Amino acid sequence: MIKELQEALNSVILGKSDVIRLSISCLLADGHLLLEDIPGMGKTTLSHALAHFTGMKYRRIQFTSDLLPTDLIGVSIYDVEHQRFNFHPGPIFSQLILADEINRATPKTQSALLEAMEERQVTTDSGTHSLPTPFFVIATQNPAHHAGTFLLPESQLDRFLMRLSIGYPSPEAERKLLIEEEQRDKLNHLSPVIDPEQLLKWQIECQNITVSEPVLDYIQAMLQTSRVQDWFNHGLSPRAGRALLRASQAYAHVCERDFVRPDDVQAILPAVVNHRLVFKRAKGELTPADMLLNHVEVPV
Repeated sequence: MIKELQEALNSVILGKSDVIRLSISCLLADGHLLLEDIPGMGKTTLSHALAHFTGMKYRRIQFTSDLLPTDLIGVSIYDVEHQRFNFHPGPIFSQLILADEINRATPKTQSALLEAMEERQVTTDSGTHSLPTPFFVIATQNPAHHAGTFLLPESQLDRFLMRLSIGYPSPEAERKLLIEEEQRDKLNHLSPVIDPEQLLKWQIECQNITVSEPVLDYIQAMLQTSRVQDWFNHGLSPRAGRALLRASQAYAHVCERDFVRPDDVQAILPAVVNHRLVFKRAKGELTPADMLLNHVEVPV
């Protein structure tokens, strides 16, 4: 059924099978996804399609400079008749959240979302409230050079399992986009492929994907190399190592295998590490993932 899910998404997001494969992997790894791109590249369409085809309850939250944490989480309102406060949940109590243009909100509001992502619950004056499962946040972010943005600090970027950029379509895909109906309108005629219960089963199955000792050594060598070389401001954290492992297992599952290969690690590495590592000095067009791939020996 994973193949059917990929095919359904490919019918809406044209010519971006690699982005779709990584997005599904992020979802199955029970992480969160940051999409960084200029407006109009299909970020909203991708999130809407993922929610539609997996049957998840979907909410889009437009982040602006005047958005408050209570606008996300909800508020407690006093019930005069019963003399008590009743909690009215906010839009974050959904299964797939699109946090649109997260870097246009103030750091205080960003933190409210990111803490909920980490804890999978929110705490208010009326108590602690668990978020639904599955719970998947797709945050979109404009490139840093766009005006009026509040950049996410490195510590908060680390909350996202992956960062992806959709990029421009190929000439063939763009031609179809020009002549076909609006891609989001297609969803009205298409049925979900799975339900949230099936998605939860897949997430559990991903945890049982076999990772051999050589592949574990390969992942650990990536972590160690990022720390001992004098390339980055700081190396990859243990949490980043767990992210690499989980994402590799999920990617293998998306490829319909029950074991992780070194090329699975290589496929997910840019999406998992490039937002976690910052060069001390520019390396031309090389990315942090390129440096690790070029210097860490691949197990045979």
